[in-house]
Amino acid sequence: MNPWPRDEQGGDEYKEHHSSDPESQALLPTTEQECNAEPRPRSAFTCSTFASRISWQPCVAFCAGVLTCLLLQVLIGPRHWLGGNTDTTSSTHANVLAPPYVGSTEVHQFPPATPTNVFPSMFPTEVGHAGPTPTGAEPALIATAPSYPIHSGAAHLVSPTFSKSSANKSDFDLFKHWGNLSPWFSVGKSAFGLDSSPEAPDTCRVTGLHLLHRHGARYPTGWASYGGPANFATRLNKVASKWTASGDLSFLNDWTYKLGEEILTPFGRQQLFDLGVSTRMKYGYLLKNFTESNTLPVFRTESQDRMLASALNFAIGFFGYPFEGQYQQSITIEENGYNNTLAPYKTCPNAAFSTKADRAFPYVEQWASIYLKDALARLSPQLKGYNMTIEDVYTFQQMCAYETVAIGYSKFCELFTEEEWEGFDYAMDLYFWYDSAFGAPLAKVLGIGYVQELVSRLTHTRIETHNTSTNATLDDSDVTFPLDQSLYVDATHEVVVLHVITALNLTTLAANGPLPADHIPPNHSFKASHLAPFATNIQFQLLSCSSVPDPQIRIIINDGVVPLTGIRGCPEQKDGMCSLAQFVEAQKEIIQETDWEYACHGTWEVPSGPAWNTTTGSPPPR
Repeated sequence: MNPWPRDEQGGDEYKEHHSSDPESQALLPTTEQECNAEPRPRSAFTCSTFASRISWQPCVAFCAGVLTCLLLQVLIGPRHWLGGNTDTTSSTHANVLAPPYVGSTEVHQFPPATPTNVFPSMFPTEVGHAGPTPTGAEPALIATAPSYPIHSGAAHLVSPTFSKSSANKSDFDLFKHWGNLSPWFSVGKSAFGLDSSPEAPDTCRVTGLHLLHRHGARYPTGWASYGGPANFATRLNKVASKWTASGDLSFLNDWTYKLGEEILTPFGRQQLFDLGVSTRMKYGYLLKNFTESNTLPVFRTESQDRMLASALNFAIGFFGYPFEGQYQQSITIEENGYNNTLAPYKTCPNAAFSTKADRAFPYVEQWASIYLKDALARLSPQLKGYNMTIEDVYTFQQMCAYETVAIGYSKFCELFTEEEWEGFDYAMDLYFWYDSAFGAPLAKVLGIGYVQELVSRLTHTRIETHNTSTNATLDDSDVTFPLDQSLYVDATHEVVVLHVITALNLTTLAANGPLPADHIPPNHSFKASHLAPFATNIQFQLLSCSSVPDPQIRIIINDGVVPLTGIRGCPEQKDGMCSLAQFVEAQKEIIQETDWEYACHGTWEVPSGPAWNTTTGSPPPR
């Protein structure tokens, strides 16, 4: 039984296969036969729209239909389609139905397939005459600056204005309340319980960095267990002749679905470019080690389009253009049958079963029925002729996030209060807690392969036994998996980041679990917007300190320092440091006790809902 095509959850991954994200969507039809098939595919890409891409006659018919609809509106009542809705109270307006194109997919194909003005020989990228090119010293902000730069997250996006809360003098920041759909931001000095910041503590200097990051903002993925923007657009389009919108929803009368699927948005590309620049500014001095050893860095990503594009945009930011000759990009394959720690669910059969890998659905559904109850009552009367559900309202919130990171602004964002956005943020916490992190029975085993690779790099020794998601061909090679670098950069999905956090046993992040589905617990420590936003990143800092004899390590997630007290032998330390030797020893124990064969191939089951729970990301014991 395989209920999904396996890909990424989450948000990214084993939930496009499992979908990866709670935000994943219905796949768009790709052939005329698929459009004509019965039953019709669940997609916002309507068959009429599909046909218009392969024949000009339907285009003429489509345009004629639109013009006819506009003429009818002029004859029937005071509806001004091109200028917007000027009368939301008119009874005449209430009887005007939406045009047939509402909810259909709008696609702008760029670049054109066969442009007529392309002459490569006339436009070379190298013409000589570069002028002076001497370089300077590498930046070392992490070591030289008196403070650490804060990343605000969304310079190119626009949010609706929220009034100032009486309890909080600062404006409500919508972009920090989208869970894994949030653009990454610096979480704050004490977000994870330590009053420390990422710059090296007194008496210490950073000697090495292992950076694990997620891809940038993207279009929705191909599947959704709950909600799904493309699913809603399809439903709306199918019954466009039966409904009309008014009030806050009047924009739907002309709305079309403008989102693609899975690939990076322009803003997503910018995020990774910025992350690359930021990393170079902070840690550029680590490149000196490569100059001294006459080697180049090897960074890793995997084959999905958004993942490779993220890695390359990071490289352009970090190395500058052209980046060829400055580093080597390892591209692992995300597909069934290929071991890959950056997509571990591909070789774990139990990750394809919803009862094991998609435990979050009933929790999200229950919570949505509570926090969106008032929103449904408020919005439903404004969409006459359509039976709006709680899931539709939840999808409006998803649409807000996706449209914003894709086209810059979304009218859907205006529909909700601050409290309802806080509810949505917590719905994302529930989703990822139970599907990808400490409450998911497969989280630990799916993260353990990357932990093995981390230990291998930290100890400069090869993995002894490949019995998880590690790839022996790549990981046993000095070329594709070097062990002597001062800087490592790996790109993956947010679900894998959460798997790794769980496998490392960062228990302070699980202190409030299991998460309830009927209220938001105060000061809860597991927040998807803090741990798994678009372009989320984890810094594993290696330090040498004059105040302690041994090399140290600490973990920084989105600029927040994480306590390591859940790792055996790591002390309560004000800056989150732990002896590297002790950290490695504890991780070796975790690796030893993690049973890939049982977790991924065993016949264990878990009941749905709260009848069974884990806070360690482990399946029921044998």
